[in-house]
This record gives sequence, C-alpha cells and structure tokens, in this order.
Amino acid sequence: MLASLRNLGQYGIDLLTVLGRAGSIWWLAIWRRPRLANAPLVIRQIYQLGVLSVVITVLSGFSIGAVLALQGYNQLVKYGSESALGLGVALVLVMEIGPVVSGLLFAGRAGSAVTAEIGLMKATEQLSSMEMIGVDPLQRIVAPRLWAGFISMPILALMFSVVGIWGSSLVGVNWLGVYEGAFWSAMQEGVDFRSHVLKGIIKSVVFGLVVTWIAVYQGYEATPTSEGIATATTRTVVYSSVAVLVLDFFLTLVMFNF
Repeated sequence: MLASLRNLGQYGIDLLTVLGRAGSIWWLAIWRRPRLANAPLVIRQIYQLGVLSVVITVLSGFSIGAVLALQGYNQLVKYGSESALGLGVALVLVMEIGPVVSGLLFAGRAGSAVTAEIGLMKATEQLSSMEMIGVDPLQRIVAPRLWAGFISMPILALMFSVVGIWGSSLVGVNWLGVYEGAFWSAMQEGVDFRSHVLKGIIKSVVFGLVVTWIAVYQGYEATPTSEGIATATTRTVVYSSVAVLVLDFFLTLVMFNF
C-alpha cells in the first residue's frame, strides 16, 4: 500500500516537473520572440512547417470532402433532403473535421520534423555551441518554430475545409446530380462566420500552438542519442494527437455555450 502511494506521488511529482519545464520553455520562447532582424528565420520555418504540409493537407481535404458528400447524399436522399448536402458538409468540415484532421496531419508531418531537427541539434551539440558564443537557442531555434506553427496551422485548416467543400461539390453536384443552386445557396444561408467559421479558426489556432509546443519541448529535452531522438519523435506524434482530440472535446463543449 505504501509503495503504491509512493509510486503515485513520484509520478505526480515527475508530471508536475515536466509540465513546469515545458511551460517555462514555452513562456521564454514567446517572451524572447524573434526580432525583426530574425524575421527570415520565421519565414523559413513557415515554409518548412506550413508550405511543405500543403500537399498532404489538400489531398486529405479533397478525399474527406468527397467521402462526406457520398455518405451524406446516400442518407439525405432517403428523406428527399439532398438539397441540404452542401450545408451539412460545410458545417462538419469548418467546425470539426477541418481543424481536427489538419491538426493530426500537422502533428504527424511538421511536429515530428521539428522534434527530430531540434533533437539532432542537441545530439550534435549545436545548441550548446550557441550558448557558448552568446546566442540564445530559445530565441533562434525554438521561438521561430513556435511562431511558425502558430501561423501555419490555421491557414492549413482553412485550406483543408475549402478544398473539402470543393471536393464535395464535385461529387454531389457533378456526379450525384444535386441541384447546384440549392447546394450552394443552403451553404451560404446556413454557414455563419461568427457562429461557425470563427470557432473552427479558434480550434486550429489552439491546435497549432499546442502541437508545436509539444514538438519543440520533446526535441529540446530529447536524450542526445539516436534512440532518444526516435523516442522523442514518437512521443511528439502520440502526445500531439491525443492533445488535439482531447482539446477538441473541451473546446466544442465551451463553444456550444456561446
């Protein structure tokens, strides 16, 4: 009994230590944000994290939008409500699937890359060398990646939703024969920016910040060995995916009250 309590207490202390260290790194990286002279660092990371994730985001958005249209039509046509297909797909993509799936894809492609890159810098003692010559690694390495993820994720989520709606229109209108005017008019009348689109944007901003935070922390604290970097990269993908799904539930719960 005492051993179990001792182990539970030790686990709690370790968890608080990790959260404190992660919060410290996040706060210092935000506080020591890149100056104007270091703007190219942020732009380069936006390219690495955002632009290079466009292809997988667009392909996934188109595929999911097409599947939603196909599945939705098969259900709505039974009740003669196929004209509401565009509205249903748009709401699902903008408020839920767009931010969540984009966050998961961002964690798998960009998050793992950030962790591996920073972990390799630590293993090759590049971070220690920066500290020795008076360069702050948090400002030059961590902060640009954190801000780039914060900027890139909402844009990727919007692209995912837009391409998904386009894919659903190709399937619903051009293939299944839904009246084009009803498809788009129902979407325009039912989707509101403040009530629907803005909530999806808020989710994507939170997901981008959390995923990038986990990625930079795991890389910064990785054991400087090949096995340690591999373990940190795996943790980034797992922890980020779980965080996206859990946060989605709580954000949705809060947003339903507003």
